[in-house]
Amino acid sequence: MKTTLAAVAQQIAARLVGDGELEVGNVASITSARAGDLVFAEDEATLAQALGSGATAVIAGDFAGKSKAPKPLLVARVPKLAFARAARLLCPARTFEPGIHSSAMVEDSARLGRHICIEPGAVIGDKVVIGDRTRIGAGSAIGADVRIGSECNIAPNVTIYPGVRLGNRVIVHSGAVLGSDGFGYVRDPASGRYEKFPQIGGLQIGDDVEIGANTTVDRGALDLTVISRGAKLDNLVHVGHNVRIGEDVVIAAQTGFSGSITVENSAVIGGQVGIGDHARIEQGVILGSQCGVLPKKVVRGPGIVFWGTPARPLRQYLKELAVLARLGKRAGVSSS
Repeated sequence: MKTTLAAVAQQIAARLVGDGELEVGNVASITSARAGDLVFAEDEATLAQALGSGATAVIAGDFAGKSKAPKPLLVARVPKLAFARAARLLCPARTFEPGIHSSAMVEDSARLGRHICIEPGAVIGDKVVIGDRTRIGAGSAIGADVRIGSECNIAPNVTIYPGVRLGNRVIVHSGAVLGSDGFGYVRDPASGRYEKFPQIGGLQIGDDVEIGANTTVDRGALDLTVISRGAKLDNLVHVGHNVRIGEDVVIAAQTGFSGSITVENSAVIGGQVGIGDHARIEQGVILGSQCGVLPKKVVRGPGIVFWGTPARPLRQYLKELAVLARLGKRAGVSSS
């Protein structure tokens, strides 16, 4: 969708430097940009590359405000964020035609909102409620008594178990399973066998949550598993029963949560992190990739990066590595 730079600047709250009547219709990387594209530069080092690219205009930070640029600039406080907003304006998400495909199976007791899309082979169970302008992708199975809000996008082949609650504008990617039983067993000391502990709690997912492909989120054992507003889960994440994830938490791929973990608001969790049961990750903590958090451990320190297993502040972890390296060198010298 083509629009003028002046209109883009107004929509993303950027300061325009240059010809606002020029039009852009797409966003691109610096290396692939052509005429009509918009690119961004996060620092002065990439600004020169961006200005030398084929793009029509560049989004940049305050560092670019006084430069004599050969092409228009849109100056924003956070260039990458402004670029993301421009991308939504220029490349809006695909819209889906409302309607129910003839091969979809919808129970008579289901309550369907206006302008919803139910694609081929989808199954909508008893007493399901789906809000306005929501899409249910091909082959997805929505269990009985599920509630899905408005403007959600449930991709193909998603499974949502009975009783799960989703807020508005939730995105769930293909292969995700929401509300399956948690991993809870009790061992009988007399026989040595394991018996299943009840998994009869619920799963509640807030507004504006995004859940990646092949991610699994278990229902609570007796209470709720909760994914709060604005949380973003990557592909291949596992969330165990009774976990509570706060608002605006970001979780990268292949991370695993044992049961009854609490992750407070705005935490950042890297890829392949493992967290033991009943641990607490406090607000604003950053767990680097492949961290290991021991059961019942409390990790605190807003903005502090933790690394290693057991997880500890990055500065401490690096000091320990340096000590180990020196000890290794000394051992090597003495053995020779």
